[in-house]
Formats: sequence, C-alpha cells, structure tokens
Amino acid sequence: MSSSRHIRGGDAATAAVGFLVVMEFASGLLQGWFSPLLPAIGERFDASSAALNWVSAMYLLGTAACVPLIAKLGDLFGHKRLLVLATTSVALGSYLVAFAPSYELLLVGRALQAPLAAFLPLEFAIVRDRNAATAGRSIGRLVGALTLGAAVGGLLSGFLLDSVVDSVALVLLVPAVLMTICLPVVYFLVPETTVRKEGTVDWAGAVLLTVGLLGVLGGVSNASTWGWTSALTWSSIGVGAAVLVVWVLVERRVRHPLVDLDVIGRGMRVPMLMALLFGAQLFGVQTPCALFLRATPATNGYGMGVTASVTGLILALFALAMFVGASVSDRLARSALTVPGSLALGALLSAAAYGLMIVVPGNAPLFALWLVVAGLGGGVVVGVLPTVIVQQAPPDSVGIASGLYNTSRTAAGAVAGAVFALVMSSMVTPALAGGKQIPSVGAYHVVWAVCAALCVLTALLALKLHPPATITENDKTSHADNEQVHA
Repeated sequence: MSSSRHIRGGDAATAAVGFLVVMEFASGLLQGWFSPLLPAIGERFDASSAALNWVSAMYLLGTAACVPLIAKLGDLFGHKRLLVLATTSVALGSYLVAFAPSYELLLVGRALQAPLAAFLPLEFAIVRDRNAATAGRSIGRLVGALTLGAAVGGLLSGFLLDSVVDSVALVLLVPAVLMTICLPVVYFLVPETTVRKEGTVDWAGAVLLTVGLLGVLGGVSNASTWGWTSALTWSSIGVGAAVLVVWVLVERRVRHPLVDLDVIGRGMRVPMLMALLFGAQLFGVQTPCALFLRATPATNGYGMGVTASVTGLILALFALAMFVGASVSDRLARSALTVPGSLALGALLSAAAYGLMIVVPGNAPLFALWLVVAGLGGGVVVGVLPTVIVQQAPPDSVGIASGLYNTSRTAAGAVAGAVFALVMSSMVTPALAGGKQIPSVGAYHVVWAVCAALCVLTALLALKLHPPATITENDKTSHADNEQVHA
C-alpha cells in the first residue's frame, strides 16, 4: 500500500470524525435545551409540575425502547444508514415539539427525539471502522463535543427566551433547524461502515428488552409522582424485571439474538458495571447540586443562594470541565497511567470533589470549584470507558455493545435520580421562614457520600481492567484489507 493511500485514508478518517463532532455537538445542544424551558412549557400548555415530569420521562423511556434496537440494526445494515434514520426522526420530533398544538402531541415529539441517544453508539462504530488505532482519541472528541453542546444548550435556550424572543415555540424551533442542517451532513459527508453482523433481527428479543426496560424505568422515573409505596410503582418495576428475566432466557436460546450475552459478557462485565456505577452518580447528582446552589441560608440554613442564571453558569462550568477531561482522556490513557490508571484517577478526582462538598462547601465560587474538579474527573472516565467497550467488542458488534453501554448509564442515572429524590423527600426539616418542609443539609450529605462511594468503587474496578491491546496503523490497514463480512 502506498504512502499516499495512507495519507488519503487518514485524511478521510479525520474528516469523518470532524463531521461527527458537529453531529454530537448538536446532539448535546438539544439534550441541554429543555431544562431551562420547562416552566415556560408548563405555562404554554397549562401543565402542572407533575405533568412536566413527562417531558423528560418520555424522552428517557423512548431511549430505553429504541437505542439497543437502533444500535443492533446498525451492526446488521450499516451504522451510517441508521444514523441518517435517527437524525430524521429527531428532526421531525423537534418540529412537532416546537409546533405542537397540545401537550400530548409535544410528548409524542419528545418520543420521536429519543433516537438522539443512539447517535453516540452509531458514531463509535463508525470511528472504530474508519481507524481503530485512533478510535480512543476520536471517542474522546465526540464525548467532549456532547458535553460542550449540553453546556451551550442549557445557557443559550434560557438566554434566547429571556432576552431575545418571548416565545417558547420559536426557541424550541432552534434544535429542529439545527437537526435539519445535520441531516445532509451525515447523509453526504459521513462514510458508511464496512463490517456487518451476520444474522437477522431478533424481534422477540427487541420487544422483550423494550417492555422490560420501559417497565422498570417507567416505575422508577415516576415513583416521585405515583409514590414509592404505590402499587402502580412496584407493579411496573416488578413486571419489567420479570420480562427482563424472560428476555435473558430467550436470548440464550435463539440463533441470532439481539444481544449475544456470551460475547458481550466476555471481557465486558467490569466496564459495563463501571458504566452503571459511574453513570448513576453522574446523572443522579445534577438536580441535588442545582437545588443546593439555589437554596438560601436565610430560609434553608444552608446553600449558596445564587440566582437561576448563576446556577446555570456554574453547571455550565461543570459541563465545560467534563469537555476538557474528555478531550485529554485518550492522551492520559496512552501515557504511563495506562487505561486502568486514567480511569481510576478520573473516578477518584470525582470522589474527592464530593467529599469536599460535604466537608468544605464554602461559598459559591468554592462550591463551583469542587464541581469543576468532579467534571474533570468525570470527563476522563466518560472519555476512556467507551473506548474500552469499543476496543473489546467484536468488530461486528460495536454498535450493540456501545448501545448497551449508553443505555446502562442512562438507566442507572434514572434509578439514582429517583433514589436521591426519595432521600431528599424523607430527610426533611422545617424551613427557617414559613415552616415549609425542605430537604435537610444531611440529605445532601447522604447524596454526595453515595456519589463518592460509587466513584471509589468505579476506581477499584478500573484497577481490575486489562489494558486493551494497542492497535497500530499497520494493524488497522491489515484489518481494512481483510474484512470477514463486507457491506
């Protein structure tokens, strides 16, 4: 193979990653777009606070239903092809959300936006296929773009509504236009993958996994509304768990399962467990931190007493710190720290930050510093961990392996968020002014202590990982010239 061909291949791979970074920035922007707009959405449709919970819950449940299936279809029929279909669904859902004449149709639009969560698994497979040697660096850039987009989205949507246009519909239209622009980018500029998984679609497994996840996550995410003692909550969780057991039994018996549990389990049990533990604290802690920043010492006896805009700025700093951590994650993994060491370092940085929140909360700038430290550590972990999954997955199963990684993090975050909400509603104290029951400072300490413990467990598990074999450019070339199954 000539050196010029190497250059052209490297340039093509770099260009492909650049286009996918644009896609992932747009994905993060949309994911961060809704939280500042929830009060305005409630006013537009005269929806209660309990009803507004479904704006996030519908998206969450939609991701549980579609991400594993979309990732598997990518392995079977092409990851770029499924990325185009996912982008189309998100764009259509975004227009429906912006122009919905009723709250019910807005929720339908949110469900159509759920394939957004499948972008990363499909993109991971594409960058692995283009150049396995640089997949870790590319994954770090994609994760960094996602976190940066989420930070910008959270700030920009609130700013537009408050200072530019006094119409929540017009603000909601921005992600729709952005996704429309992204559609030709992925269709014309992103290359298709070459490796295909042999077999057919396991529709029975897809239905069982979807129903099981919807049952468990539906019960957990609505427990604060239905009540943890409600029969509806536990019926939903119990039925979902039972269906997941049936799904495991079915997957072990069909010829071409949706998820080959033996293949996925081989070398992936530890990183998948790490994804569960770290995802639980990463997604579950954000609401308690925001509430603590907003709490005023005069009323609550604790808190930072900052405004909503300052709270958004501090949380944006957390997201930006994650962007920095993810951006340098591959360099750390390739240094003397190695993959296990960099994962352990990132997890321990986050654990230390949560400990400092308990011991030295200080003032708003100091608390923001602890969040930045947690973000740096979290960025390193979320930058390196999916690389471990991608490199250890069989080449024809990268999509479904990445999809399960993404789904496990989301599911763990939903469970942690519900449990943390239970802790904060159980450990209460009368407010200093007005006598209204509010979470005690001890409730926040429990949440941060649990998060610190989850981070320490993640670090300990990281030390049990075997570093993935280093893939060189020559290895990549050999792989490209000797594919077993081509498109």
